[in-house]
Amino acid sequence: MQKEQFIKDLITEDVGRGDLFSRISESKEIRAYIIAKSDGIFAGREYVEVLAQMYGLCLVWEVRDGESFAKGKKLLFVSGDSKIILSLERSILDMVLHASSIATLTAEYVEAIVDTGVKLLDTRKTRPLLRVFEKYAVRCGGGINHRMGLDDSLMLKDTHLKTIDDLDAFMKEVRQKIPFTSKVEIECEDLEMVKRAMHAGADIVMCDNMSLEMTSEVVRYRDEHYPHILLEASGNVTLDTIKQIAKTGVDAISSGSIIHQSAWIDLSMKVE
Repeated sequence: MQKEQFIKDLITEDVGRGDLFSRISESKEIRAYIIAKSDGIFAGREYVEVLAQMYGLCLVWEVRDGESFAKGKKLLFVSGDSKIILSLERSILDMVLHASSIATLTAEYVEAIVDTGVKLLDTRKTRPLLRVFEKYAVRCGGGINHRMGLDDSLMLKDTHLKTIDDLDAFMKEVRQKIPFTSKVEIECEDLEMVKRAMHAGADIVMCDNMSLEMTSEVVRYRDEHYPHILLEASGNVTLDTIKQIAKTGVDAISSGSIIHQSAWIDLSMKVE
């Protein structure tokens, strides 16, 4: 249902009160295809399939979500009423372009640390109302979703910590009031805060904008005193720095840039 509503809203935005070309054209059975004009990792199939069911289109796929493709490859064939296909062309392309662009950049980050065993996570830095869609694209690229929203798990960031007088007492109350299966993550900027967070009972500690040296020190402290606690590194993560961060020994690295810094790849639709 969520995908259907998303697609309806997307098409309403583009079609508005009706495609003007459809008023004056005749319906014909046609076949169109999407062709890659650059290399990338594909994403968007789950959404296009729902759209096709809603509008009676026949699809023949040449690529799966998460699969790489090269420039010149025909990715998808779409058959059906010409009026429907032409009015939905931009909506289909926009979904596939946006999702595949995120998947493509995510895959580059994953590849950079594939030999370290460290997980790549996304963040909540998503475009308004596109979180589910963009996090789906991250999964297609091989990344792992961080929390979907504030009801997913509890993260205490620096702004939250400013309002807490006694972290130990607060954490005891937390364990009585949040779901049993929910984890608690605490954001830390130095080793002293890390020690406080671990002593208070954090499940995950975020090393926020720490130097490589400090992050390594946190890893050593965790391994010696709290080996069950997971460590996440975040802040200033780029393709140039991610491998060095992974080598510190953290369990995961989160990056918002895999979504908001992804550049659109080049795909287009043609009619046979």
